[in-house]
Amino acid sequence: MHMNLNLASYKDKVYACWLGKNIGGTMGTPYEGQRTMHDIKGFATEPNVVLPNDDLDLQLVWLHAMEQNGPLGVDAAVLGEHWISYIVPHWNEYGIGKANMKRGLPPPMSGDYGNDWCNSNGAWIRTEVWATLAPGMPDVAARYAMEDASVDHGAGEGTFAAAFVAAMQSAAFVIPDLRRCIELALCAIPTESRMAKSIVFVLDCFDKGMTWQDARNAVQALNADIGNGWFEAPSNVTYTVIGLLWGKGDFKKSMITAINCGDDTDCTGATAGSTLGILYGTAVIPTDWRQHIGDDIVTVSINKGNHGKYVPKTCTELTERIVALAPSVLYANATRWAYHEFYAPFPKCPVTLEDKADEIPENMYDIMKTNLEWKIRPVAEKLVPNTLYFHNIVMSARVTLDRSPDIAPGESIGVHVDLNNNYYLEDSNVTITFRWLLPEGFTVKSKKNAMLYAFDPHHAGEASLDAVITAGDTVEAENRIVLEVSAHGRCTPLYISFPLLG
Repeated sequence: MHMNLNLASYKDKVYACWLGKNIGGTMGTPYEGQRTMHDIKGFATEPNVVLPNDDLDLQLVWLHAMEQNGPLGVDAAVLGEHWISYIVPHWNEYGIGKANMKRGLPPPMSGDYGNDWCNSNGAWIRTEVWATLAPGMPDVAARYAMEDASVDHGAGEGTFAAAFVAAMQSAAFVIPDLRRCIELALCAIPTESRMAKSIVFVLDCFDKGMTWQDARNAVQALNADIGNGWFEAPSNVTYTVIGLLWGKGDFKKSMITAINCGDDTDCTGATAGSTLGILYGTAVIPTDWRQHIGDDIVTVSINKGNHGKYVPKTCTELTERIVALAPSVLYANATRWAYHEFYAPFPKCPVTLEDKADEIPENMYDIMKTNLEWKIRPVAEKLVPNTLYFHNIVMSARVTLDRSPDIAPGESIGVHVDLNNNYYLEDSNVTITFRWLLPEGFTVKSKKNAMLYAFDPHHAGEASLDAVITAGDTVEAENRIVLEVSAHGRCTPLYISFPLLG
């Protein structure tokens, strides 16, 4: 199965995405954090004034991470290091995530530990970079978004929100029907998550013919128990969807409706604007609003001493860099199996960008839906606190602690490790050996070796390890635990490393 997107049309939609993001962020910022509904009619700012917005800022850093590390080199660990190096704010989950990483806790544990803001807005507001780099591949966009969100939201609703929005926006490049994009994006997240329930709830409100005001109040009541007030993700993403649904494709009406819902208004307006830009291109953006905002990007959250020369200065420059990078992202993320035709291989690149007419298979919606249900939702459903992920070319590991990573003298903590064989070769069964490297005085009870079986399409090659680590009489602020996993006949061991905090 292959799909082609017209390069000029794709580029126009990417530019409209960033222009819409800037318009919505600037329009919504003056009302940010106010829990009451509003009655705005347009801009409160003067012409040619672009207000800075972390929603856009962080994505400029992610673009730099992709340009530096390549599509297969960007994961939560890489984005976490970029957080520490380039991103200034320390508020809420941003500060908690960075503080945890500085204490040695890697993602996604950095987004779980002591984080009362894991259900908040910081991640779904920065998904456009993933959607525009993976147009028509919502499973890829959602996967990047979850890697991103896990740094400061861990296994919280904020991560599910990011996966939902990224999938919706990526699908919008090829599915010119907002409702279908929303329904498709629901396939990326757990059905029992508050995020999914909020979206399903508001779709029902829309189908029943409720006013947007009544729908907004019903959503706020539905999520009143989350605890982050105006900053929780399930309601704010749903306010964005309210703007999009009740706006019925009208850019001004959609954005004003989203912002008038209140709460995190710069985020809801910006995401409504970017999503409509992807759906319909620059033609959907009113000329007067486009002239009012101009083309400039103004940043507030980036350490320009380290990053300044890499920061795009305009939406035009940002678009050019996205369009130049997208083919390599699409190529690198070519899907190995097409699940609608079990085990039938995709072509080397399932999506291309060329100067010819769009070629969208009739069953593209079904293909996207299946890929999200098979590849992304299971990953989201397995997100639980106190879990870490490691990988190398030979194997991948999922490590789960039986409680938070705190340790006192003489205390014990349980560790469960699931290992998967990354090779698709019939003869790649291997014996694996475990070696623990522990702080002085710490002890461990675990087995010494196991068999890692060959990958089978019907059942992944896997092995597991259960261990109990016990602290000695003295613990430090950071107690580094290392597990070396060696595969017989392979030259690259996997190193699993995490701290226990004294």
